[in-house]
Amino acid sequence: MTFPRHFISLDALTAEQFRQLLSVATYLKARRAPSTVLDGKTLAMIFEKPSLRTRLSFEQAMIELGGNAIYIRGEEVGLGTREPVKDAARVLGRYVHAVMARVFKHACIAELAAHSPVPVINGLSDTTHPCQALADFLTIREHCGRIDGLTVVFIGDANNVCRSLAHACILAGSRLVLACPPAYAFTAADIAGFGGHWGRSVIQVHDPKTAVAGADVLATDVWTSMGQEAEKEQRLRDFQGFQINDGLLAATGGRAKVLHCLPAHRGEEITDAVMEGPNSLIFDQAENRLHAQKAVLRLLLAKDAADAAAVIAAAQR
Repeated sequence: MTFPRHFISLDALTAEQFRQLLSVATYLKARRAPSTVLDGKTLAMIFEKPSLRTRLSFEQAMIELGGNAIYIRGEEVGLGTREPVKDAARVLGRYVHAVMARVFKHACIAELAAHSPVPVINGLSDTTHPCQALADFLTIREHCGRIDGLTVVFIGDANNVCRSLAHACILAGSRLVLACPPAYAFTAADIAGFGGHWGRSVIQVHDPKTAVAGADVLATDVWTSMGQEAEKEQRLRDFQGFQINDGLLAATGGRAKVLHCLPAHRGEEITDAVMEGPNSLIFDQAENRLHAQKAVLRLLLAKDAADAAAVIAAAQR
């Protein structure tokens, strides 16, 4: 099976490709050692929005695979402002072997991919965060022993992280339950994107204790994301009762694993006690950004289809 040219959104993957990525990530993590497999390859990393985990995990991934990474601030490029996105895409493709971009608008990533002669990776957009969801399911598989038949409850806003996690659940054969206030629910466009999986693999409810009953995994994100600072006070009021705390964890029977994509606003969407407690996988999850993205880079930058197939076959033995 041919791996996609770009890594933009999980809904562009098949269930088999999703599992292949997880297998390769597990394989590379177990054999973490200096490599020369991407010797001579360079990744351009464009950051319109800053990030500790995205920058360091991609840069370290390229180092461990034997390649190089170049950090570029968004204002240095000015995608769509200083110059057209399609022009920047074609210039970048003459210099480097892949582009990772962390952007405000998903349309920017889509246009980069449409015009780029090299692979483009979505490091985050306002619509999706596929690298995070891939790392989440790598963590889930490590600690739950499987990825299918699970109930993953996302408590918070129907944001980019939640949307990608929902698509990951669909690919994994699990179920995503969104627990949110009514004003922060999936949009009609989101629901259309889930297709026939809506109401079965993806559902939403507005009572957090009802949502978490029987949950295998609880996941959350900050209630106020970057760029939403003016809404903070309203969001704090609206999300009262949606904090992951000891009481909500107890409503799962005390068994659910806990994820948070970080950075966390401790005391708002999650308590210190839960973050530091035995159910928390949060820092394993953060580490797995590195391993998941190594898998993406290894397959996108494979020498050819035979090389990619060989890596997948080795990982699935």
